[in-house]
Amino acid sequence: MKNLPPLLLTLAGLLIAGCSDKSAQNAPAQTDESTLSQKVDTAATQVKDAAVKAKDAVADKLAEWKLTPADIKADLEKSGRVVREKTLAAGEKAGGAIDNARIVTVINGKYVADKDLSALKINVDADQGVVTLRGTVQSAGLIGRAIELALDTDGVTQVVSLLQVEDQDQ
Repeated sequence: MKNLPPLLLTLAGLLIAGCSDKSAQNAPAQTDESTLSQKVDTAATQVKDAAVKAKDAVADKLAEWKLTPADIKADLEKSGRVVREKTLAAGEKAGGAIDNARIVTVINGKYVADKDLSALKINVDADQGVVTLRGTVQSAGLIGRAIELALDTDGVTQVVSLLQVEDQDQ
């Protein structure tokens, strides 16, 4: 969700550009402020709806994969690690040896793009679709976020997280 503002801006721009009335394309351009205001309001509503749907989808995925902070803390207390598997869809193949470097690169790119995760503090390894994460993050919730981003990568079938929560007293 941290990358949502650029997405919202892009969607707003596209929606505003796409709000032109098809019947008015041959008519002279209107500069009526109320028409423009209505288009902006419509675009804003559509962007808000899209944001709510995206937020709900992420929340559903976190619950489905048991990646809430409470789930992560329970797993860490039990075994010191978090393991989650993704069910392959029909026709989807598990990652092969050739895909390992691509999987690692894609996941590291996701961590770089997420302002709360540090690609420098998370080591990513992949072997035949099984991804192992090592390093530190600032909270149990971020362990869940790191696992979610890894699981949501093509070719990944399982994520084994050995991530630890940083000691905040340092």
